[in-house]
Amino acid sequence: MDRRTDDDADGQPTGAEGDGADGKRGFVFPSALTVLAAVTIVVWALAFVIPAGTYRRTEDGTPVQGTYHRDAAPGDFVHRLGELFLAPVNGLYGVRDPRTGQVAADATGVLYGSAAVFLFVLAIGAFITVVFATGALDRGIERLAHRLRARGALLIAGIMAVFSLLGTVEGFAEETLGFYGLIVPLMLALGYDRMVATGAIILGAGVGVLASTVNPFATGVASSAADVSLGDGIALRFAMWVVLTGVTIGYVLWYAHRVRARPERSLVGFLPGDRELAAASEEPPSLTGLHRTVLVVVTLVFAFMIFSVIPWSSALTGRADAEPYGWELNWSFAQLAALFITAALLVGIVARLGEQRLSAVIVQGAADFIAPALTIVLARGVTVIMNNARITDTVLHSIESAVSGTAASLFGIMVFVVNLPLAFLIPSTSGHATLAMPILAPLADFAGVSRAVVVTAWQAASGWMNLWVPTTAVVVGGVSLAKVGYDRYLRFVWPLLAVLAVLICGFVAFGAVAT
Repeated sequence: MDRRTDDDADGQPTGAEGDGADGKRGFVFPSALTVLAAVTIVVWALAFVIPAGTYRRTEDGTPVQGTYHRDAAPGDFVHRLGELFLAPVNGLYGVRDPRTGQVAADATGVLYGSAAVFLFVLAIGAFITVVFATGALDRGIERLAHRLRARGALLIAGIMAVFSLLGTVEGFAEETLGFYGLIVPLMLALGYDRMVATGAIILGAGVGVLASTVNPFATGVASSAADVSLGDGIALRFAMWVVLTGVTIGYVLWYAHRVRARPERSLVGFLPGDRELAAASEEPPSLTGLHRTVLVVVTLVFAFMIFSVIPWSSALTGRADAEPYGWELNWSFAQLAALFITAALLVGIVARLGEQRLSAVIVQGAADFIAPALTIVLARGVTVIMNNARITDTVLHSIESAVSGTAASLFGIMVFVVNLPLAFLIPSTSGHATLAMPILAPLADFAGVSRAVVVTAWQAASGWMNLWVPTTAVVVGGVSLAKVGYDRYLRFVWPLLAVLAVLICGFVAFGAVAT
């Protein structure tokens, strides 16, 4: 999934383009952890240069526009050096003193660190790993692909729709690397080329992540950092997901039809043995009753998660200040972490994994997700340094004049555009969200725009970049497994990227105006 793909040790899988023909290792873009560590040091150094200042704030902590004033940064050099040393710790469980506004691990006040999100990431990592250990999800997708093998267009649309659905609800991306061995031969058997398989896999899951509705690693982390509910703005994100998924499927189907009708128009051509490779496609084993039960449980868990986070009274009445219904749960990360820990145990029991294996899989799942969890901690540590040095409000003030008077629709588009280069430097969605949202969310208040629109614009920028940038293993690993040149993939995908960018700008502009 996107939260792990972006945080691999070197950003590229084995056999990717980091290895030259002579076996020497070429330049490899640093991992998200390394980038964030460097950002931490740079921001700490800049805090000595950027003037300190603060806004007057309301009772809920929202800065009041026009009240910025210069202020002295607390502490001497030794104190500031200690802030750098303790940044990751404060990023995990630092507490903000309501009187001074300073964050420290031993302070008294409100939790400022990302401990709740950190545990949530580990919990959902354990749950997803348990699900994959049962083999139910893999088998279900394999069965779908084989059942539709004689109907090419329906097969492509079906695979992309399933991958997009998984992407929008739980960030399904890295797991797609395991399906190339199945889908490439099927596509070749139907008269398509390897680019069709590549596009169906990468773009299917990628557009789902781009238009995440409740994806906890994109929408969830960003909503937490922006101090809004995970369910806020879900109607806009759902409409965006439906439209963008439909457009993406249509684009891949258009290319597939063209290649099938005129193979010479293929962007990648056909390798020796491609036609013979298709004949090796065998029918996968049928779903067992156990697999069906596990799939039902997984569906119910994610459906309940969606139900638990949506502010139903606001969604149904259209009023942000509507009184919550008695049956609303309004769950946040603490409850969701408990939900997925419990769900992991339930799936393991249903699948009869046994106590020893279930325990091992849960521990392994949490361990697999420690990298994205740490990116959240490091990114939060950067915001602690900025907060304690009192430069966050200075940065906010520096662009307040640009936001003031800006049309709401233009503001939403600006957020999308500004985040594109940040998404390239920090391809980790969770790390990018934790780093950017403390600045972007208050800007939405100044512009009179809902913070949920900022979350949507941010995640769209992150997802759009991750459809093509070479800093993500999903793209580089995918084209490598499909034996498709990265340059050819860029040639294939750029028209779609242009269309998606225009649609995204339209959606965030509408969302900003409508709020």
